[in-house]
Amino acid sequence: MQYDEQKVQDFMARMVGEFGAVASAPLIALGDRLGLYKAMTEQGWMTSEQLAERTGLAPRYVREWLAAQAASGFIRYDASTAQYQLENEMAMCFAEETSPTFIPGFCDCAEAMFRSLPKLESAFRTGLGVGWHQHHPSLFKGTERFFRPSYAAHLISDWIPALDGVEPRLKAQGARVADVGCGHGASTILMAQAYPDATFVGFDYHEPSVQRAREAAQEAGVSDRVTFDVASAQQFPGKDYDLVAFFDCLHDMGDPTGAAAHVLHSLKPGGTWMIVEPFANDRLEDNLNPVGRVFYSASTMICTGASLAQEGQMALGAQAGETRLRNVVTAGGFTRFTRATQTPFNLVFQAQA
Repeated sequence: MQYDEQKVQDFMARMVGEFGAVASAPLIALGDRLGLYKAMTEQGWMTSEQLAERTGLAPRYVREWLAAQAASGFIRYDASTAQYQLENEMAMCFAEETSPTFIPGFCDCAEAMFRSLPKLESAFRTGLGVGWHQHHPSLFKGTERFFRPSYAAHLISDWIPALDGVEPRLKAQGARVADVGCGHGASTILMAQAYPDATFVGFDYHEPSVQRAREAAQEAGVSDRVTFDVASAQQFPGKDYDLVAFFDCLHDMGDPTGAAAHVLHSLKPGGTWMIVEPFANDRLEDNLNPVGRVFYSASTMICTGASLAQEGQMALGAQAGETRLRNVVTAGGFTRFTRATQTPFNLVFQAQA
């Protein structure tokens, strides 16, 4: 084999950074779960001993964790005083769960992906699916924590107002909304808090997630007008919904066209189907970028297998793109399909009969 030695060396230099990113993920999860980031927030400079005392953790472990965080550039280190500081900008990413830049939720998902390696290895050999419910529970928690900040930042202020005629309906007395594939209910609860005269029902086929969503609704004080039930996207009950919402889940479904047809028959005349999907261009070559890298990786480990585990097995993947999504929606009977708005991570579509 002939090869360019310099290319190999340049690539390995890049891979050192990749190794560091992979190794940092469990340390971010530890910092989150042990309260280390929160304990450093707005505390100024502190020694490892001070942080260990503040958190009640073993000093030697805390010192090594801090060294790794400093080497990653996540926190600052002053060699003259042997002190560390978590800047406010980094606290927004590591400690503030309501921040749109909150990171640890993705590390929960990464844990689940590593735990699913044996299942994915088998799936690659057999072609069989790996259902959402077959993953480690850290995926369910991590997905909610990863997506919730973005929903909190955009759903009420940007996405719903971008839908033609939807916000006035939600502000009217008696509006009915279905949130399908609701997971732990973050999106459902956000909408319920913003539109108190409407009623909301969240559906998910994963019973443990539905149970957690019910608890979250109680905690948020909206359980008087929010309910959660176990149901699939092709069979969720109810008619005459003003809005049916799918958040980052249509591409996971084995039969998204069947889901589209069911949504069409569940809507009130003039009602809207809001579809939020990961940002993607139509062509593979246009998705070969940092965002596409994350979504294709998650799609390989989670989304494709979830679809292949269901009836239909369309396996759109997390980078389906607008054209393929349009084809699915119109094949289900919708005649109007428009891109309402977008972010660097999301596409938001409106579909109507």
